[in-house]
Amino acid sequence: VAMTDDARAYKGIEILIAALHIAKLLQSNSSSRNVGLLLPASGATAFCALGAWWTGRTVVPLNFLLKDEELQYVVDDCETDTIIASRRLTDTTGFVPNATRVVFIEDLVFKGMPPLRWPKSAAPEDVAVLLYTSGTSGRPKGVMLTHANIMANVEQCREGLGCDNTFSFLGVLPQFHSFGFTVLTILPLATGAHVRFCARFQPGKILKLLEEVRPCTFIAIPSMYNALLHSKRATPEHFSSLRNIVSGGEPLPDAVFDGFKERFDVRICEGYGLTETAPCTHWCTPEAFKRPSVGKPLPRVEQRIVDPDTNRVLGTDEEGEIRLKGPNIMKGYFKLPKETAAAFDDDGFFRTGDFGKIDSEGFLSITGRLKDMLIIGGENVFPREIEEAVDMHEAVHASAVVGRPDDMRGEVPIAFIELNEGMTVEEAAIRSWCRERLAGYKVPKEVRVVEALPRNPTGKIMRRTLREEILAEVNDSG
Repeated sequence: VAMTDDARAYKGIEILIAALHIAKLLQSNSSSRNVGLLLPASGATAFCALGAWWTGRTVVPLNFLLKDEELQYVVDDCETDTIIASRRLTDTTGFVPNATRVVFIEDLVFKGMPPLRWPKSAAPEDVAVLLYTSGTSGRPKGVMLTHANIMANVEQCREGLGCDNTFSFLGVLPQFHSFGFTVLTILPLATGAHVRFCARFQPGKILKLLEEVRPCTFIAIPSMYNALLHSKRATPEHFSSLRNIVSGGEPLPDAVFDGFKERFDVRICEGYGLTETAPCTHWCTPEAFKRPSVGKPLPRVEQRIVDPDTNRVLGTDEEGEIRLKGPNIMKGYFKLPKETAAAFDDDGFFRTGDFGKIDSEGFLSITGRLKDMLIIGGENVFPREIEEAVDMHEAVHASAVVGRPDDMRGEVPIAFIELNEGMTVEEAAIRSWCRERLAGYKVPKEVRVVEALPRNPTGKIMRRTLREEILAEVNDSG
């Protein structure tokens, strides 16, 4: 058995035969280069992708968590004439994108042996997958990852993890996410590892699967770890089979890391990467671990820290923009040549837009996002530092800090907080808590309790939405 999902198990030969059925379908019914996949986390993504590649096409995994108009924009932008979808999924979301042809996988018959065919040749630079960014700033952009990009990252991850056919993964990330596509779908196929997919993240269900599957590798985003940490059912035994427990997608709060270590005696290893990097570039491992870093670069990834104003390459422990180069870096943005050119510097390094620093051993630490940086009284302040302090308070489930224009100081920090269930807290208590842990100018000027912080489909908190709310208030006040 190569893959198991909520419906069934798939042997390798069954994935191969299903891929041939998909290839036959596409060859007969589709004339576009790109084919959309609107599927929950399952083995279907694997055989649909293989079938599309068999016919020389590009796979476009569609983010079903987007708003209807955003999803339709992606379908229109990628220029596909065919979407392979799950009816169960579209019944749940209540939206079927408008395309020339929507084929529901539940209607397909996979019985019998389809015609054998040679795969169409693909050059390394041909686009294998078009993954759309989550659109935290403006419209989603299609990231073109080539066959060479994907296979380079698969090999980098295989070396970094030591992954082989004895490995087992529990896959809770959606496959429209670059992590879910490369690491939880293609990596197991390429190495013979087994993966158990779970279509929906529910803490109780994940704990049950950890008991039943006993995986050696679990990869999730911080909000998922936070939910597991707060589950009353969770015990150290649930995580005892794991050799690799990895967090990615956004910074892992100290409160979650410390909570897991204290309650379960589990050390979560952070990784780093972007959709544009296929995605993995860094990984803390049990053998090479340093908190709060995201690890050393994976094989064949070059890293440097650059002053974004002067383009000067900075030295050890100096803070600047993280820039990366390697065989896993994207070909570019689909139909956006200007944005593609702007994404790379004169030395061919990809501009991540993230700030960080590299220590003397090569460990990378993320300190913030260039676009999120606040300038308070002439001092550069990253929201993450303030959020880390706020999140340590026992009443706080999550927080987000944004800047508000201020005549005296340029900007002042405003903290939005989401409370743990059943908890209450006064604004003065949070500000006093922060005053004990932060420089005075970093203490939030105002603290606002909200029912839920705005998040994008992959679970990241959308500071942009909060920033727009603050700016609207400033404009309304004249």
